[in-house]
Amino acid sequence: MNGKVYLVGAGPGDPELLTLKALRLLRQADAVLHDDLVSPQILTLVPRKAQLHEVGKRAGQKSTRQEAIHFLMIELARQGLNVVRLKGGDPLVFGRAGEEMQALRNAGIEFEIVPGVTAALTAAATAEIPLTLRQAASSLLIMTGQFADDRPLPDLRSLLKSGTTVALYMPGPDARETVSRLAAAGVPLRTPCAVISRASTPAQQIAVTTLEKLPSARAQAKPSILILGDVVRLAKTGTLDMTALSTELLPSSPAIAASSANPIDPQETNRA
Repeated sequence: MNGKVYLVGAGPGDPELLTLKALRLLRQADAVLHDDLVSPQILTLVPRKAQLHEVGKRAGQKSTRQEAIHFLMIELARQGLNVVRLKGGDPLVFGRAGEEMQALRNAGIEFEIVPGVTAALTAAATAEIPLTLRQAASSLLIMTGQFADDRPLPDLRSLLKSGTTVALYMPGPDARETVSRLAAAGVPLRTPCAVISRASTPAQQIAVTTLEKLPSARAQAKPSILILGDVVRLAKTGTLDMTALSTELLPSSPAIAASSANPIDPQETNRA
C-alpha cells in the first residue's frame, strides 16, 4: 500500500511561524525531503527515526535535479511511508509545487498541500510595511526576478502608478543588474523600496532606500525580498538606510501622508 506525500510550507525560518498542521506532520513523518532554505531550528523537529534528505536548490551551488526529487518522493511513498516534502515559505509560491504535484499525479501517489507563511508577508511584517493601504495601494503583485528563460520583466510603470505594491522574490545576486532590469520595466529610479534579507531569523537585515540607491543598501544577504511602492514610506524607523533616502523621495501622496503615524524622517532615524 502506498504512503502519502505532504507538500508542506515551512514558512520563512522562525519555527513559531509553522502552522500547527505542519508541526504535526513533521513529528509524524517517516521521511522528510527539505529545501536548503528550511532553517536548522525547524529540522530539529523531525523525529530521529525519520529519513532526512536535503534536496536544496541554490543558484551557483550544487543542487538536486528536480527529476531526482520527483523520483525520491515517489519511491519513498511506494514503500508505504508518510513523506513530507518541506519547502521554505509556501509551497505554491515559487516552490515548484506544480511540477511535483503533476509528478505525483502521474505516479498515482496521494498528496496533500499544507500552506505556509510566504516570504513576502514575513518581510513586510518585519519591516512594518503594509502591503495594501486604503486609497493608496489596492493591489499586490508577487513576482520573481529569476525566470526560467531570458524574458524581460513585465511593464511595471502603470501598475506602480495605480498603487500596486510589488514584492519581488529572488531579485538576483547583482543589485545593479536588478536596478537595470526594473528600470527597463518602467520603474522610476526614485521609487521607494525595501530589501529584507533572511526575514524572521536572527540574521535578518532590513534596508529602506530608493531603487537608484539599491546597490549601496546594507541588506544584501540571501535569500531576500525586494518590496517596491509608496507603502514603503511607512516602514518602521530604526532599521532604515536613510543615507540613501535622504531627501530624494518624491512627495508623499495625500493618502500616505494621512495614514502615516511614523513618517520617514532622516534626522529622527539618525537619532534612533
